[in-house]
Amino acid sequence: MIQKIDNVLDRVIEKESNLSVAQLGLVERVRYSEKQNKLYVFAKAIHSTHGCCTLLSLVQQSDTLQDLEEHFRTEFPEHWVQIVNV
Repeated sequence: MIQKIDNVLDRVIEKESNLSVAQLGLVERVRYSEKQNKLYVFAKAIHSTHGCCTLLSLVQQSDTLQDLEEHFRTEFPEHWVQIVNV
């Protein structure tokens, strides 16, 4: 399971930087709840003091997190997947 998670993090590319989610460190951790049969993907929130930069970053991060969620669902079809911003 760890290798499959790492593969997803390496495979999903953030379009602006052309770097993988793993390279950017966008995911803080992934937790599996056996009881709920659910993968929780904890993504780091973007913080900035400049409103316009934060807004653009959030839009870009939202697209990347959607891609990430799709890849996790494809890789782990038997589990529920939830992206959590921390």
